[in-house]
Amino acid sequence: MSSPELPSVPPANVPPEGADVRVAEGERLRSVELPGVTLSVRSRQPAREGLPPALYVHGLGGSSLNWSALMPLLHDVVDSEAVDLPGFGNSPPPDDGDYSVTAHARAVIRYLESSGRGPVHLFGNSLGGAVATRVAAARPDLVRTLTLVSPALPELRVQRTAVPTGLLALPGIALLFTRITREWTAEQRVRGVLKLCYGDPARVSPEGFRNAVQEMERRLRLPYFWDAMARSARGLVSAYTLGGQQGLWRQAERVLAPTLLVYGGRDQLVGFRMAQRSARAFRDSRLVTLPDAGHVAMMEYPETVALAFRELLTRATDPADEGDTGQPGAQGAPGPPADTGGGATADDKRG
Repeated sequence: MSSPELPSVPPANVPPEGADVRVAEGERLRSVELPGVTLSVRSRQPAREGLPPALYVHGLGGSSLNWSALMPLLHDVVDSEAVDLPGFGNSPPPDDGDYSVTAHARAVIRYLESSGRGPVHLFGNSLGGAVATRVAAARPDLVRTLTLVSPALPELRVQRTAVPTGLLALPGIALLFTRITREWTAEQRVRGVLKLCYGDPARVSPEGFRNAVQEMERRLRLPYFWDAMARSARGLVSAYTLGGQQGLWRQAERVLAPTLLVYGGRDQLVGFRMAQRSARAFRDSRLVTLPDAGHVAMMEYPETVALAFRELLTRATDPADEGDTGQPGAQGAPGPPADTGGGATADDKRG
């Protein structure tokens, strides 16, 4: 269900003007004013002009930083941008205080329309996966392919480890939590996030941990931090209860774009058992499972996720190549580090 701020890559030497958020080397950060919202957009210079555009959407409690490990691995095939949803990262809260999944999707659609970058290769993690699903279903003209990493789609039996995150949706819980954790240091909070979101927290480097602590300290200074968390959690829970054409599973069935689904076997927030249901719901899907990954595979195993997307891109641009089920590492591209025990399996389902 969530994707709190996590370490990925070292910061650049020069932060963006007027902001104290981290910007990785080769990235730039800018603000885009749209009706009702102002969005912070992180971008990376592509290897050459003319590459198809890609847009990345983070999860609950995360930011565009969550994609900084993946974007440079794809700079030769897509022109990457990652958005900070309203109230997260460097984006201020929305004018109307609406943090529903529909409102987040509307903000993404408004950005794509105003930038003229669509159709894009759309990526989403956790809450961002639910948002991206809604965008792809509502506006197929804006989406070339869809890549979902542990998407927050409705589950009848939520894992016990995900319950505390879901409780943020209840009135007063966020305030109670801030009181209970008032004495927690930023280091303690980050260690808790890593334990919850990574399959193996030891994969985070000391520098990455320091960067995450600095970002956590920055986020906690924002007066609207917990309000954005609570309202977005409430919006996600509300989306889980919607039926009919607005239900997320019904919208998943309406997605026309070729879809890559990535699930981690050690995910404590989105049930691994949901992988097969997702593969059945999305009509043109390819499922990649990473047994040792947690909730944020694009940060923990960015090379494997990048390879899986490259395969999706090849299939999407070459309809004659139907392909067989196989393993992403089998074609000579980099997989997860050998000492982690991580592996990947992949299955195709074409409607």
